[in-house]
Amino acid sequence: MSVPLSVLDLSPIPAGSSVGEAFANTVDLARAAERFGYRRFWLAEHHLNPGVAGAVPTLLMQAVAAATGRIRVGSGAVQTGHRTALSVVEEFGTLDALFPGRIDLGLGRSGGPKGPRRDNGHTERRVVDGVVIPAPVSLAGILRSPRFRAQLELIRQPGAQASDYAQVVDTVLGLIAGTHRSGEDVEVHATPGEGADVQTWVLGSSGGESAEVAGARGLPFAANYHVSPATVLDAVEGYRAAFRPSAGLERPWVMVSADVVVGRDDAHARELAAGYAPWVHSIRTGAGAIPFPDATGAGAYEWDPDLVADRLDTQFVGDAGTVVDRLAALRDLTRADELLVTTITHDHADRVGSYRLLADAWAAR
Repeated sequence: MSVPLSVLDLSPIPAGSSVGEAFANTVDLARAAERFGYRRFWLAEHHLNPGVAGAVPTLLMQAVAAATGRIRVGSGAVQTGHRTALSVVEEFGTLDALFPGRIDLGLGRSGGPKGPRRDNGHTERRVVDGVVIPAPVSLAGILRSPRFRAQLELIRQPGAQASDYAQVVDTVLGLIAGTHRSGEDVEVHATPGEGADVQTWVLGSSGGESAEVAGARGLPFAANYHVSPATVLDAVEGYRAAFRPSAGLERPWVMVSADVVVGRDDAHARELAAGYAPWVHSIRTGAGAIPFPDATGAGAYEWDPDLVADRLDTQFVGDAGTVVDRLAALRDLTRADELLVTTITHDHADRVGSYRLLADAWAAR
């Protein structure tokens, strides 16, 4: 089964580079992704990370959409924990008016009240049909870190509480459809936003609330193998179990993400990916993503193998054939309808080259 590939970009800042260069690289990569035949180009939202410039996806989406002509442009994902549904709808309604029929609205729960999560009971690394499903890693250290608390302090209005995620999604859908009514049963209309021709997605890392919200509302779902590989199967299974057909979607539709680096050969790819371990380590310690180091600079960092083993084990690194084989196995195991690829290297040309090699090999396969 052939499925389309899409791109997730964080606007990474390589060591020795700048925010402006990172944004220029994002726009250049989007143009290249369109030439290579990728279906979508999504922009992530991250905050207070010295090595990641992608904090405001809607602004970057405007730059990317203006620089391209066909590729769909989206958010992967808007963090709803510190946003109102109306602000999201107005921003994406504006984008749709400027670039009709090309905008994807990816919604992430991020920071709201947590619903129950599925506990599959797996505590050991497994290999399922050729796909590594690592043991879960505790990220409690990040949540306890002063940097995480500082982010919450800066990103929310004082005293504000994140809304229930299902309620946020329902309000977004209602405002776009023109059917939302306020708590006092007042008819309201979002301008811009109402009637916008956007594709609304839900992104999730587990079989918990995000998967269930997406399924129950008949929305497409993006499962994060690259963020939380231990729970990807729970996420897609939870979504499919909760799915109910909607006016826009008759059957479950799943996109699965993966970290990928493709080189001329396996050794070259491993060299390009050398900075990945210290980069992930910096995130998981709560310090924030460091500027992505080159192979020489990566050797200067000390990192805890246990804290990053799951991400290293599930990053697809190698020549085009090696990576295509692993992506195909992930597609088959998760029964993905699309795959979302994210690639970070120190040199921008290597990143563009990785996407080109992958697109060519995937099309040939």
